[in-house]
Amino acid sequence: MLISALNEYYDILAEQGKLSPKGYTDVKIHYLIGLTEDGRIASIVNWQNNEMRTVGKKEKEVWVPREVSLPMRSQKPGIDGNIVEHRPLYIFGLNFEDGVLSPEDKTDKAKKSHDIFVQTNLEFIEGLDSPIINAYRKFLETYVPPEEVENPYILPIGKAYKTSGFAFCLAGRPDILLHEDVQIKQKWNQLFMEKDNQEKGTVQCAVSGEKSSIARIHNKIKGFNAMGSALIGYNDDAFCSYGNEQAYNSNVSKEVMERYTESLNYLLANREHKEMIDDTTIIYFAMDKNQSCTELFNQCMFENSKLDDEETQSLLHTMMQEAREGNVSGKRLEVLEEIDDQTTFYMFGLRPNSSRLALKFIYKQKFANVLHNIALHQVDLQLEEGFKTIPLWRILSELKPTTNKKVENDPALTEKILQAIVYGYRYPNALLHTIVRRIKTDPDTDMFKKINSTRVSIIKAYINRQQRLSGQKEEFTMALNQENTNEAYLCGRLFAVLEQLQQGASGGNLNRTIKDSYFASACSTPAIAFPKLLRLAQNHIPKATYGQHLNYEMGQIMNLLDGEFPKSLSLVEQGKFIVGYYQQFYQKHEKTDKTVDEVTKEDE
Repeated sequence: MLISALNEYYDILAEQGKLSPKGYTDVKIHYLIGLTEDGRIASIVNWQNNEMRTVGKKEKEVWVPREVSLPMRSQKPGIDGNIVEHRPLYIFGLNFEDGVLSPEDKTDKAKKSHDIFVQTNLEFIEGLDSPIINAYRKFLETYVPPEEVENPYILPIGKAYKTSGFAFCLAGRPDILLHEDVQIKQKWNQLFMEKDNQEKGTVQCAVSGEKSSIARIHNKIKGFNAMGSALIGYNDDAFCSYGNEQAYNSNVSKEVMERYTESLNYLLANREHKEMIDDTTIIYFAMDKNQSCTELFNQCMFENSKLDDEETQSLLHTMMQEAREGNVSGKRLEVLEEIDDQTTFYMFGLRPNSSRLALKFIYKQKFANVLHNIALHQVDLQLEEGFKTIPLWRILSELKPTTNKKVENDPALTEKILQAIVYGYRYPNALLHTIVRRIKTDPDTDMFKKINSTRVSIIKAYINRQQRLSGQKEEFTMALNQENTNEAYLCGRLFAVLEQLQQGASGGNLNRTIKDSYFASACSTPAIAFPKLLRLAQNHIPKATYGQHLNYEMGQIMNLLDGEFPKSLSLVEQGKFIVGYYQQFYQKHEKTDKTVDEVTKEDE
């Protein structure tokens, strides 16, 4: 399904002119090498563009390399030559370490790279004649790496030397570029078209269904390691059948191979189409030339969008208000022009695995269904009236210990959470288990990190969705629900009142409260923890600000509990305890402008 989708997406990208011409590869060029007529290096100048980019939360000027199309790069591992080379090790034959240029290395890689570069390009330009080609030929014939270790043009590049791309021009004429030379292009196009077809036989392509030659080796996917990775490849006899070797087993034609690899490389090179979650790269695209679908998805899931903020917020607010009434219809998408809600939307995850890529998951949905399910996901997360999206990265961050956010989440859990969001399924049980464990076991150094709005939102969403999809009434409202008689919820509320009493009695000057010492036990075994806490509370009532009111509220909750506490609470009940605690402690409206008697009379 993925190969077929990427093959189809190629046509959309090609129509928009976003892909390289056939037989060419886009590469990043940082510097121009100016050559004299006799092939000497007269200058190396910065050819990057100075652009304003968002770095963190600030706009900064940054140097951005130019992208140019060069004759197709070699896909072979190891040392191999390219026509019109751009890599510094090949061009100059020099290593750069600790500020020093040197042709020496243990494996003679620099020398071998430069030698094959010279040989390949001299053979290619034989018979061609133009000022830039002749200067290039002289450079290839006369440049000697060991004599250039003090080159005044190469040395100033410094650390950027190894990661930069280079192009050739005539000295003083940056408009006369080697890779733009008409003769270079004509000869390359002719060679590319006449290249012997080394692919085996003509059979039916498994993707297009057409009779064609099968690709023996698939092009590399960029962005995962220096050499590139393969999405399809075979290097073990156990995976081969009927005498076929390498990618002949996949029955993907050469044309389809080139189309899907170009599409995937384009998506990976664009920030608007990907998101990194731990070591998994999430890629997503809509089968539509309009990018608004992808941008809207970005805003809903990752808070990463170029859409107008006010316009987007208005649309998302409308989506959330109507999410429970049915699918997001085309009328609800009129805020953004030209969005087709029936467009097919794809999302998949890739992880590097040696020299290959592992496809961890792939989801396919109509865009209207994706919008509806994401909107419903955001509705389930809401703890307050109004509108505030919680991006996926924040949810996943809260599953990690507060003391070490660098710990990676279980990839299987991340996949299940994504699946639940995109398809509207139940959230995985591990989500609730993980978030409750984090609240109960994270260090007590900062309780606002242990029990924060995002963690409570996750619990609320998990329980409400589980009950809704089981045909039951949802447990939680957005705000405190004083009519909720669930024992676990009431225990959570009671614990919040007891903590408020303690803080009120001490004037808010305690280093540790009952939350630090008793929260985990009260959440798991209320019958053991609460009797002791209630005895302690009797000493706090006379001293606490609004002590009588809090005593009255405590009595109201105790009446709903019939004076008995459950012996233990299941995982789901512990989640209800935490929500009850949070809504009572943090979402109860403030009453500090009124006297205790006035507040008590109002509540009565």
